[in-house]
Amino acid sequence: MERCCECGASLSDAVADYSINYFGLPLCRTHQDWIRQLPDSTTNEAITLYFTLKQKGIPAELEKYDGHKHIDIAIVNARLNIEVDGGHHNYSSKQALADLQRTYFSLQKGYYTIRIPNSLIKDENSFNEAVVYIENLYKERLKQKHQWTAVRKQRRKKPETNSIGYLFGRLFAWVFRLR
Repeated sequence: MERCCECGASLSDAVADYSINYFGLPLCRTHQDWIRQLPDSTTNEAITLYFTLKQKGIPAELEKYDGHKHIDIAIVNARLNIEVDGGHHNYSSKQALADLQRTYFSLQKGYYTIRIPNSLIKDENSFNEAVVYIENLYKERLKQKHQWTAVRKQRRKKPETNSIGYLFGRLFAWVFRLR
């Protein structure tokens, strides 16, 4: 018995067969409708990569809105955005500049953006290798996140009350309160 790639629900043979023939994946009716309702700009390559990452246990989100734009695939817990780009991203300087601007704004928010060309997803060998790299990027970003968290916690620690810097700071604050 097949299970839905998105939610894990058991599928009847008829639903599974229809879904595999129509979408290339076993999906329940709810998630078939979800795929149909995605924006026309969502490419089959982005959908393929999304489900592959989900099958690898990566908590990806398809067509995630970040308040400014839609991200093809977002992995929020690792602050990693994946844009799956068609050929027009390589030929138009206006599109390339817009992509660079989007990458910059995402980086300002702490999100790292990678761009995957459609051609990489269409070739099975290249696709499999790309998925391995994305998995490694995901793991690396999680490691970095833990390091950032540790640094933030270290900064929040209260200073030792018996240090000379702490005592001098308190004296300085007291003197200026008297004025």
